[in-house]
Amino acid sequence: MPSNYSNSRRQFLRRAGMAGTLIGMSPLVPAFAAQPTGLGAEPPYTPVDLSISRQLLDIGGQLGDTVTISGSIPGPLIRLKEGQDAVIRVSNLLNETTSIHWHGLLVPPEMDGVPGVSFAGIQPGETFQYEFPVKQSGTYWYHSHSGLQEQQGHYGPLIIDPVAPEPFSYDREFVVMLSDWTFEDPMSVLRKLKKQSDYYNYQRRTVPELFNDAKRNGWGSTIRERLVWARSRMAPTDIADISGATYTYLMNGMAPNSNWTGLFRPGERLRLRFINGATMSYFDVRIPGLKMTVVQADGQNIQPVSVDEFRISPAETYDVLVEPDNNEAYTIFAASMDRSGYARGTLATSTGLEAAIPALGSRPVRTMKDMGMGAAAMAGMAPTANASASTMPMPMKNDATQMPSGNNTMSMSPSPVKHGTDHHGKGNTMVAEFPSNRMSEPGDGLENNGRRVLTYSDLRSFSPIPEQREPEREVELHLTGVMDRYMWSFDGKKFSEVDGPIQFRYGERLRLVLVNDTMMEHPIHLHGMWLELENGANEYRPRKHTLNVKPGERLSALVNADVLGNWAFHCHLLYHMDMGMFRVVSVTNDAVLTEKSHG
Repeated sequence: MPSNYSNSRRQFLRRAGMAGTLIGMSPLVPAFAAQPTGLGAEPPYTPVDLSISRQLLDIGGQLGDTVTISGSIPGPLIRLKEGQDAVIRVSNLLNETTSIHWHGLLVPPEMDGVPGVSFAGIQPGETFQYEFPVKQSGTYWYHSHSGLQEQQGHYGPLIIDPVAPEPFSYDREFVVMLSDWTFEDPMSVLRKLKKQSDYYNYQRRTVPELFNDAKRNGWGSTIRERLVWARSRMAPTDIADISGATYTYLMNGMAPNSNWTGLFRPGERLRLRFINGATMSYFDVRIPGLKMTVVQADGQNIQPVSVDEFRISPAETYDVLVEPDNNEAYTIFAASMDRSGYARGTLATSTGLEAAIPALGSRPVRTMKDMGMGAAAMAGMAPTANASASTMPMPMKNDATQMPSGNNTMSMSPSPVKHGTDHHGKGNTMVAEFPSNRMSEPGDGLENNGRRVLTYSDLRSFSPIPEQREPEREVELHLTGVMDRYMWSFDGKKFSEVDGPIQFRYGERLRLVLVNDTMMEHPIHLHGMWLELENGANEYRPRKHTLNVKPGERLSALVNADVLGNWAFHCHLLYHMDMGMFRVVSVTNDAVLTEKSHG
């Protein structure tokens, strides 16, 4: 862990006074966010020079101690060209090790930027040169993989222009990078979560809600439901580990009151490149008054989908087209999933224009499906009052009713059979009894809101996936945790407890099955390889670098182990990864494998 995160407020203010003219008294945002962007000549792509340093910046009117990339939050837009060789020089001006990971890019392992896995990190005073061939195109991003630096501003957008023309046209583009910021020391945040996991949950259920639920559902059902949640050691309103109680939600580095604005001419078609660079926050994005046509997911072209709203997990990217047809201003509204705050910006024809900011709406509430009781709920088999979360059995692993079929429809048996007593050890509170396919669901809080919301089932690759081999074997991993102790892991073991890496054999094609035994969403990211999501699209499976796995969900993806080396595999909620939800995937020629295996 970095050693200099724990500056006291007095020390911090002393540093600010010594700075003389405070850099932070006017927000430093990168050029891509400060200026409207049209389509013109190709930029000079490489080489790129970046510097990592600490600076005092104004964020929403308060002074923040930040880790910047070349002096701004987010860092500067890096633009590369498919087919070229990238050269990016990174100078570390910190007094601690740093790194940059090129999120979603297919690069050699030594260029992937994960200290302790593929390289040693960038030492203080050192300049490290990243060099790699650019094999893809689309919208991506980059960030630190060292300690908790990402929480303090160490991230930025990355665009790769394609060689071939794209299957859609537009007149102007904007990067819209979402993130979360806390004025607290990130290590202090983590200590609070370890002591009290719901420290930042200011939206607990109230006594009037108890009476309202009883009036609607009856006292017996209401009390049974409350007992189940009590034994699960979680509250149904515990949607996000960290909320607007400490977070300021940013759009292109600017707080809501700073109102980032993208300027356009009436009649132009705009491309908005949404990137969720947040540490811990999911966002529900909409632009009241405008339909959005989603054309890319995680940098990959998809068949266009017209939506009113989409949920974007940390590390995901979505590119959308919009067509404002008059001189009105439009609010880009990104509500945090727990409805504790929002990021916002404006599309307008001139500076200073604003549109109405919509209401946040009611905060979501977890249900039995989020407890892994989806099939039981559908079959009318609600848990009884004495059903302890700590004794919920393991989901079926080899039964046809639970495993993906050819088109990835996971039908549920009307009389589910309970199997086994595997609790994944001390690192897990419960095991989802009936995990279900939830890819056609928009997510908690987005159901039946009157808007067309994007789901994973909507995603179809624009062209057929070139690789159509059947997988040779299956690797199943359970996403596990103990919320009240703030422990996060795979298969009940945090990274420090595992015996070794997950073994992939070079050249094999495998099915990776992810089962979420927790009541939290987890964005799972595999470095170095695409995840072909099995969402029913068959040969048009979408390729993603990050998969959001809902509570109580079971989903799968096909993977080609086509590059040798060690690769990080982890939850992209930074504090979850730091607390142990991290593994290494080792792709070797001599891996000893079984037909079906756990990680």
